[in-house]
Amino acid sequence: MVRRRYSLRWKFERSLRSPEASLVAGIDEVGRGCWAGPVMAAAVILPDGFKHRHLNDSKLLIAEHREELNHFLCAHPEVRWSIGFASVEEIELHNILRASLLAMRRAVEGLPFQPHLCLIDGNQKAGLTCMEVTVIDGDARCPSIAAASVIAKVARDRLMKELAVLYPGYGLENHKGYGTPEHARALTLHGPCAIHRRSFKPIRELTRAKAGDGPEDRELW
Repeated sequence: MVRRRYSLRWKFERSLRSPEASLVAGIDEVGRGCWAGPVMAAAVILPDGFKHRHLNDSKLLIAEHREELNHFLCAHPEVRWSIGFASVEEIELHNILRASLLAMRRAVEGLPFQPHLCLIDGNQKAGLTCMEVTVIDGDARCPSIAAASVIAKVARDRLMKELAVLYPGYGLENHKGYGTPEHARALTLHGPCAIHRRSFKPIRELTRAKAGDGPEDRELW
């Protein structure tokens, strides 16, 4: 039996809105825990009551459904959206939390209309000029944040596939920069490349392990 999918309900998100906030944006980031690549965020303003059968937390969707929803969102005449990112250099300079919040601010600044209220996934406000409400697990509870999670995820996945061509041998097209056994093996073999976050503990440890290998150790691999 095929399980029918339903769009996220609006009841909870509406309870967070104030009467004076007519423009509300959902914000989410992706790539915060990755070993490589930028961190990206999306800000999305949906028409109230917007529905789509796959509208949900991007982590709960298969790639095909994320792509379908992303196309629908980005082409919809009443949906306003923007993407912001913070580079690997900015992550190293500011730390990953501050870089994530910077990406969120850039996403909001890129919207054609500035929102009166932003609903932010997680527990950290981004330092915006408008009202901010943080929502734990917001991407699974608020349609606007769910939409932002999908747009950010699809955009970053596409970017990592492009970076995989520039930096082959790491499997970036598969794990998108996250810490996986495949990624760890590639780092042990090749060492970090220009888009690796060298301040992250796993990268530092794998880099030291490679530097400490003698010829006899490399033969074992």
